[in-house]
Amino acid sequence: MDREFKLLIDGVLHSGVTSFDVVNPATGQAFAKCPKADEAMLDKAVAAAKRAYPSWSAMPIEERAGLVEQVAEALEQRADEFAALLTREQGKPLDQAKGEVLGTVNVLRTVAKMRLETRVLSEDNEKKVIEHRTPLGVVAAITPWNFPLILLANKFAPALVTGNTMISKPAPTTPLTSLLFAEICQPILPPGVFNILCDENELGAALTSHPDVDKVTFTGSTATGKKVMESSAGGLKRVTLELGGNDASIVLDDVDAVQVAQKVFQGSMRNAGQICVAIKRVYVPEAMYEVFCEELARLAREVVVDDGANQGAQIGPVQNRQQYEKVSALIEDSKGRGTIIAGGEPLGRPGYFISPTIIRDLDDDAPLVRQEQFGPVLPVLKYSDVEELLQRVNDSEYGLAGTVWSNDVARAFEVARRINTGTVWINQLQSIDPNIPFRGAKSSGIGGESGIEGFHEYTQAHIINAATTIAA
Repeated sequence: MDREFKLLIDGVLHSGVTSFDVVNPATGQAFAKCPKADEAMLDKAVAAAKRAYPSWSAMPIEERAGLVEQVAEALEQRADEFAALLTREQGKPLDQAKGEVLGTVNVLRTVAKMRLETRVLSEDNEKKVIEHRTPLGVVAAITPWNFPLILLANKFAPALVTGNTMISKPAPTTPLTSLLFAEICQPILPPGVFNILCDENELGAALTSHPDVDKVTFTGSTATGKKVMESSAGGLKRVTLELGGNDASIVLDDVDAVQVAQKVFQGSMRNAGQICVAIKRVYVPEAMYEVFCEELARLAREVVVDDGANQGAQIGPVQNRQQYEKVSALIEDSKGRGTIIAGGEPLGRPGYFISPTIIRDLDDDAPLVRQEQFGPVLPVLKYSDVEELLQRVNDSEYGLAGTVWSNDVARAFEVARRINTGTVWINQLQSIDPNIPFRGAKSSGIGGESGIEGFHEYTQAHIINAATTIAA
């Protein structure tokens, strides 16, 4: 790739101290160089964010929101450019990449309309008590490789609109769309308000433990989230963690098996299964198990797996070699535990492609059932009793999301209430809305994003308790 990407520090685009390769997962070959920061650049970025904070936080919220709106407009104007780059570095089909870019525009515009309201908690002739919210300061945002642009926006927009400044660190395998995003921010935002650093995972601890960082927001694996929390603990920083999931899909016995199998296939295989709320395991009534499995296998055999840049591609590659090897190992382990009815073998082509794989007859203790696979592999499990099923579903360290399928919505609600996750969808897939809060339970996270609740995550609740007169 001919163009040069740069870091953004204190309003200036910088080359790195060195650079590293960015690989196209559809070919397994490097196609661009990413500038690499060092700890001195990190310190400079944090100092710039701290220096910019007083004037940015003092700016009226309408003006801050207006600048975020300008970023949304600039991104929308270059949506095709962003989508093409996103497909090259992340692997998802071009139409899905365009969807992520336009979804990012929607997040920016939605959050720019949110406001921090002062609440009157008590008021009479003798006393008035209010709660208002103030920004926290400097925010460190660490984002993953599966949805690098929209997950950055989920942090960028509420942090900046509420009056914080930010240092962003994208995943080293998908840094380029984030750098391009910083490039469009550079002429719009005041220097130091938004900074971006790239590394090969060397700077994470230095950033999250930095004494001038006031909040850390991280999206990624549960294992890394624990490290982020540990690193942040010394400064008692505010922390938001959106972590892994092992989302269960429960099919009740009053649905059309073929119709719901098609929905489940979409929910498990979109973005090559690399979605934190993808369906990771599906539980099917024993009476419809055979039909359900047959339909999933048919869909897996017929779906078009290809370079996301090619017209007609429906599933792209796994994003990076490390994840490719992890998913391949889970498939290999499952061969001796269950029955593979579709996929299960390498595609025999360059890149990190895994054929969509459906596996039946696994026990609940199989690694593919217990772990988050984060790839195009789906275990199908049978059940006969809903009470026993709920125990099986909840027997997991994770609690991010889940789905229930039923033609009896009241019955589905009762099942959904008993699933120990932050979100449960009924008869729909991954309905993420920037107006609706999204949280994880158990080892799937702390705090939340989206909605006014996610907006408040970037603020401190401040109580003012006033007596109307000075007591004698």
